[in-house]
Amino acid sequence: MKRYSFVVVLHIIGIVLMSIGLYLLIDAGLWFSTLMVAILLVLTAVHLYRLQMMQVRMMRHLAESLRYDDMMLSFHSPYRNRSMEEMVDELSEAMKNFRTRVLERNEMEAWQKLIRVLTHEIMNSITPILSLSETLSEREVTEKNYAVMQQGMKTIYRRSKGLLEFVENYRRLTRLPAPVRHPVSVNELFQDLQKLFPEEYIHIEISEKDRILQIDRAQIEQVLINLIKNAREACSKKDKPEIRIKMLPSLSWQCLIAVDDNGDGILPEVQDKIFVPFFTTKASGSGIGLSLCKQIMNRHGGNIIVKSTVGKGSCFTLQFG
Repeated sequence: MKRYSFVVVLHIIGIVLMSIGLYLLIDAGLWFSTLMVAILLVLTAVHLYRLQMMQVRMMRHLAESLRYDDMMLSFHSPYRNRSMEEMVDELSEAMKNFRTRVLERNEMEAWQKLIRVLTHEIMNSITPILSLSETLSEREVTEKNYAVMQQGMKTIYRRSKGLLEFVENYRRLTRLPAPVRHPVSVNELFQDLQKLFPEEYIHIEISEKDRILQIDRAQIEQVLINLIKNAREACSKKDKPEIRIKMLPSLSWQCLIAVDDNGDGILPEVQDKIFVPFFTTKASGSGIGLSLCKQIMNRHGGNIIVKSTVGKGSCFTLQFG
């Protein structure tokens, strides 16, 4: 950064000195020397302008990288100027350190939330089982009590089955395989989704500028399928439901895929919980769909974020980079 400032100061001093020299040469009538100094002055001014524009563009790149609160992308310099690259390296390192601290904090918070959910779900299943078992054990096995005992046993069976399903869902979360990456065309991925979701109100936009991603196709396809199914449920009560899946404008090393709907939206106090395992607002939901989506994106070095307004709809964005 100091080196860059030094270069800029040298350019300014040079322009000032050449301007003074140009005035003196004109006054002395030395036209050839005047022409040479004028050309050199213009070249120096143009070079200074280019340096400043490079600085501005670099700051725009930095602003784009900072736009996403997950800091998933390191900041790369598009320039070969050594002083600029040194400054960019310092910024990149600072961003990576900040991201590491944020991820560590988020990971700790996620574990705490998961433990609370696990404790809550397990206790909700075990408590009625223990209570019913104790009540039934105190009753005598008679023809009169048979119907009550049978009903109690059915309740114990249902709660036990629910607990087993809960444990199986937890196993699915913890046994997610590592992604097997291959080059995948986003447009081809979208074309496959069009076959799976032929509904007229689901608009999957094929972009003129295709992108190739190094991803596990099956896993990312599953993420998109989960998001589209959720969007379809969110729009189910709308007279004119509308869902859009498209690529968003992004930096050269990024790829952003958005799933947008005009459903009921998500309450602000719920938005920070929807990716927590087993959290659900649905009567029959398992609460692992969005958690799996989050895990898959994290394993791809990306992220998934949500923006939602109650009554207007939600937008889930997959960030690759």
